[in-house]
Amino acid sequence: MSADEVRARGWDEVDVVLVTGDAYVDHPSFAMALLGRLLEAAGWRVAILAQPDWRSAEPWRRFGRPRLFFGVSAGNMDSMINHYTANRKVRNDDAYSPGGAIGLRPDRATLAYCQRSREAFPGVPVIAGGVEASLRRLAHYDYWSDKVRRSILTDGKPDLVGFGMGERAVLEIARRLDAGETVRDLRDLRGVAYRLGASEAPPDGDHVVRLPSYEDVVRDPVAFCELTRAAHRETNPLNARTLVQAHGREHVVCNPPALPLAEPEMDLVYGLPFTRVPHPSYGDARIPAFEVVRDSVQIMRGCFGGCTFCSITAHEGRIIQSRSQESVLDEVRRMTADPGFKGIVSDIGGPTANMYQMRCTRPEVEAVCRRLSCVHPTICKLLGTDHGPLLELMRAVREEPGVRKVFVASGIRTDLAQRDREYMKELVTHHVGGRLKVAPEHVDEGVLALMKKPGPDDFVAFGREFDRASREAGKRQQLVPYFIASHPGSDLAAMIEVALFLKRNHYEPDQVQDFIPSPFDIAACMYHTGMDPFTMKPVAVAKHLRDRKLQRALLQFFKPENWFTVRKALLDAGRRDLIGDGCDCLIPADPPKEALDRRRREASAAVAEQTEGDHIRGGGKSPAGAKPAARRQGRRGPGGGGGYRPHRRSARDR
Repeated sequence: MSADEVRARGWDEVDVVLVTGDAYVDHPSFAMALLGRLLEAAGWRVAILAQPDWRSAEPWRRFGRPRLFFGVSAGNMDSMINHYTANRKVRNDDAYSPGGAIGLRPDRATLAYCQRSREAFPGVPVIAGGVEASLRRLAHYDYWSDKVRRSILTDGKPDLVGFGMGERAVLEIARRLDAGETVRDLRDLRGVAYRLGASEAPPDGDHVVRLPSYEDVVRDPVAFCELTRAAHRETNPLNARTLVQAHGREHVVCNPPALPLAEPEMDLVYGLPFTRVPHPSYGDARIPAFEVVRDSVQIMRGCFGGCTFCSITAHEGRIIQSRSQESVLDEVRRMTADPGFKGIVSDIGGPTANMYQMRCTRPEVEAVCRRLSCVHPTICKLLGTDHGPLLELMRAVREEPGVRKVFVASGIRTDLAQRDREYMKELVTHHVGGRLKVAPEHVDEGVLALMKKPGPDDFVAFGREFDRASREAGKRQQLVPYFIASHPGSDLAAMIEVALFLKRNHYEPDQVQDFIPSPFDIAACMYHTGMDPFTMKPVAVAKHLRDRKLQRALLQFFKPENWFTVRKALLDAGRRDLIGDGCDCLIPADPPKEALDRRRREASAAVAEQTEGDHIRGGGKSPAGAKPAARRQGRRGPGGGGGYRPHRRSARDR
């Protein structure tokens, strides 16, 4: 992390500098720690440049000129999702920064980091990776600027983008550069994308799919749908073809994805000597994301669910990659040897906790399959859904000396869980701490179909099975369902049905999620174009802040302060029958005190803001320290032209 640490190791130079927008936590849940340990185990000298000040190239010179390459990532999250809420408001904290501090990475961090890497040491290869680069490797819809942006390869100009999970690619890049090959020689690697100049001919042939050009997808929503459809059909690494997309006179080329890791490779990666703590330079500062995963164990990666609003399948792949039972137990034993371990494994899972060792039972079919989800619209008859290996693993982990409790905090796939009563019994009896989180997401059949989620009857049936297992275990466990507001296809009528479902089943969710169109996702295409890219049928989209606010309030209709917003939604939808004292009524006829108090506060804030604006717009000089109105607006979100503002001054912003 520092030049002093380089000297302490006796190095005269480093081979690779990994640049990340996250704090450096040496835990396998943090991508740069995992890749850094992997490169180190292969014999290379690695430095981590975590959350550097991007305003100059000087931090990039901290370790001298890297001998092989700069590896650049915005971090574990897309930097724009990290910075802004669904309403494009600045988030108040950053879970991947010490103390949750904001302002330690820029908007679209990959672009800035690539630029500074080239500026610091011209000629050193720059390899971009991580979720942000991976999902922006082609032309994509950007929610925060509300436009289609070019590939990150043309904007950031990295030499290569490693998309998906990068272990194989990063090792091969280091090995071949170390052997004297140039970065251009690496264009044949799986799991990489690159840019061709105007004078370079793009690949051609049966193994190549030509996508609509950047100019076409900007101009034509139908072309954007064609791009999305074609790109997602080429995500199975066993049969994917090369993608080519023109950007003016240049071309972006995406090779087929990397092949999934075999079990011994997964064991090797997660068996590396992680310290499982943040770097000592952070002192006592808490890193919120680390606190969540500190005592968790990842047993698998990938997801065959293919939910259209989720990036996991696109980034980690739909082929499940699992660790061996012995590898997981070795990690647990290392945890129990730590004097600070309290005996509780906070989570044993992955993207979906109950997909461990589940794969297609017919490899010859898997090799040619282009289905985007193995469980939608129905569970594929060739999918192996046996929970047996997972049950054995769960029992073995909780029987380890020094382990008092093992929780499953990752989401589980309810349609799979219901197929195995023994799994449900074990889960409820031993691995639920009173509450189990599940994600039905919606109850409207049409919306769920667009999401590629099971129908509403699935969640109801799972709830009955969960209650039965809880009673048999002599426990009173509770389901905590998660729902999404404003997903494409969801209008006020659909959200009212969700609210009625919640009331009839006595659910009052503490947290709800506003839909955010993430680059590359199918749901982002629906949001942008108003069409389902696979059927080309129109899709209702809630784009305006007012409409999104109404849908969100309906998910928490039971909160007194939401009364006026819920009433507005019901009246707009023609559902006055749901206002009053009836069994299905969502709100009472008269506003409660909390709703009136909230309305007064909002009115007072609006008057104060208008008064401040009048002072600034009026004649004469502005009050001391005041900023122009446009600058104030720019600091509040990505559309004002001010970029990311780490030092907001106004009381309203604070």
